[in-house]
Amino acid sequence: MIRAIALDDEPPALRVLSHFCQQVEFINLEKTFTRTDEAQQYLTDVGADLLFLDINMPFISGTDFYRAISQSASQPPMVIFTTAYAEYAVEGFTLNAVDYLLKPFTFERFLQAVTKAQDYVRWQQRTKSAEEYLFIRADYTVYKVVLTDILFIEGLDDYLKIHLESSNRPIVARMTMKSILEKLPGADAPNSPFVRVHRSFIVPFSRIEGIRNKTILLAGRGIPIGASYEPGLLGRFRS
Repeated sequence: MIRAIALDDEPPALRVLSHFCQQVEFINLEKTFTRTDEAQQYLTDVGADLLFLDINMPFISGTDFYRAISQSASQPPMVIFTTAYAEYAVEGFTLNAVDYLLKPFTFERFLQAVTKAQDYVRWQQRTKSAEEYLFIRADYTVYKVVLTDILFIEGLDDYLKIHLESSNRPIVARMTMKSILEKLPGADAPNSPFVRVHRSFIVPFSRIEGIRNKTILLAGRGIPIGASYEPGLLGRFRS
């Protein structure tokens, strides 16, 4: 069961969410809020697995609110943004939202969004006990690569450069992009932690800082987005 709360300054929108949640057996909407301070206090005291969050609110936007709670909480809740304004989609996407619901949304669209949250929870449960590192053979050495240390992976014909946060020198290994994808955890999961964004680049989804002119901003670098990979990348948030 996914424990959820909802924050929206419009009570009718909260009633719609409550009605839809009652029809989904794996979602328990525990509380609704119209004020950000009350929602923040509840998250601090009780916590939640999932937050339905309106973006266009008085005093503080939903995206700024989620940034604030993400910085203060060791494990912030998943978030599904709800708004009547489509222009916020990319900003919500960069915050690693589960989904983005454009008001007014149907129950079918709502169900699609919360199913993505359920899939992500299942993936987390499967990978909690999984190894959090890879062994990579390069330069007659076997390297232990911690997954959270990977900045991005760059493909060069039959070689890969694995760029690490902890080192200025990438690991250069004789591997293909296909073979490294098979080694990375959750490759087939809807919200895999690693995503191929170009025929020559794989990035950790959580490290994406922004997108500008078909370029991913990541750790002070620009990673190109391939035309054939762009729909799948953006679809992780907007579909």
